[in-house]
Amino acid sequence: MTQAFASEEMSSEKAAAEASACTKAFRADPHPVYATLREAAPVCPLSPPHGVETYLITRYDDARTALADPRLSKDMYGAIDAYHRIFGDSSIALDDNMLFSDPPKHTRLRRIVGSTFTPKRVESLRPRIQKITDDLLDRCATSEPMDLLPEFCFPLPLHVICELLGVPENERKQAQAWSATVAQTGFGPEARKALEVAEGNLRDYLVDLIERKRKEPDGALLSALVSARDQEGALTDHELVSTAWVLLFAGHKSTAYQVGNAVYHLLTEPEQKRLAFQDARATAEAVEEIFRLETSVENSTFRYATEDIVIRDTLIPKGALVQISITAANRDPEVFADPDRMDVTRPNVQATHIAFGYGPHYCIGAPLARMEMQIALTTLFTRFPRMAMGVAPEDARWLTVPFPAFRGLAELPVVLDPA
Repeated sequence: MTQAFASEEMSSEKAAAEASACTKAFRADPHPVYATLREAAPVCPLSPPHGVETYLITRYDDARTALADPRLSKDMYGAIDAYHRIFGDSSIALDDNMLFSDPPKHTRLRRIVGSTFTPKRVESLRPRIQKITDDLLDRCATSEPMDLLPEFCFPLPLHVICELLGVPENERKQAQAWSATVAQTGFGPEARKALEVAEGNLRDYLVDLIERKRKEPDGALLSALVSARDQEGALTDHELVSTAWVLLFAGHKSTAYQVGNAVYHLLTEPEQKRLAFQDARATAEAVEEIFRLETSVENSTFRYATEDIVIRDTLIPKGALVQISITAANRDPEVFADPDRMDVTRPNVQATHIAFGYGPHYCIGAPLARMEMQIALTTLFTRFPRMAMGVAPEDARWLTVPFPAFRGLAELPVVLDPA
């Protein structure tokens, strides 16, 4: 093959991959497209459905560098025109938090949240996580086909984060419904209206909940944040509401999809499932491999370039939006041998994968997510060792929202205890 022909063929593959990355068909199995992009266009300009050109980074080394690069700002107020075009004005009220800020503001907000979201507080939830897990499985049908997502995968982390924050049990389903609208809405006029309504309802609800915590503190994390706001003036009212929102949203959506992804892959790989549950250490290692293989957080949240930046000979102009593909980076063959294969004995994977990000925005909730995953999967497969998929693996339906924040199943049909 001549060099010119090889270059032309690679250019054709690149164009096809770029076009595919913004389609619904891509959602069923994005990994071949990401593989092409890693090879042919590791820093790739795309035109997603939201209409704002976005540079997508797919190689592991570039991803780690970008996640820690201060020139790629998380403060979307700085990219206000692009921000408005994608999300509209209503999102700003819920985005004044550590996820969408840069130092020194990010440093301040993360320190405050970290002082209340302590390892001791997280570890104290272990008995409650186990109890919630057991109660949910007690209510599941065992011999009939069921969708595990709404019956188990979503309620578990929702109840856990709500217990951590101090959200009353009878208010959790409504909060989850509003969060679901925010997570899955599209970019058309009707979807934007639904997004605006849901965000307004969440904002009003959190304002009311915070006021209740102020009047009747209960020792939960949200009460601690209210106390920090009132006693130290460390948070503005706006920041307090937005911080409560990001903890509620991030604390259950990503874990819910991750539990579903884990169940799917373990059910389709019986030998890997056997290895995963030999002991607690094996389970912890298996959880890390599943985070790497099929992380629920497919792409980073938006960043924007505060100056012209060159990555691998590609110029990202000042003001451009950037996303890092966590999914693509975690399957980079230059870092992970045979990366498309699940290997629950893969060495050093926890220290290497970037499912929880990297750098100053590394996920503050990672210890809680790990604990929930380990308890959920151990309990589920111990109680139902014969659990089977209710459909052929290739017929499983994945989320089809183009260019999404989450990688997960639309449904997870299983039979917990086949006759």
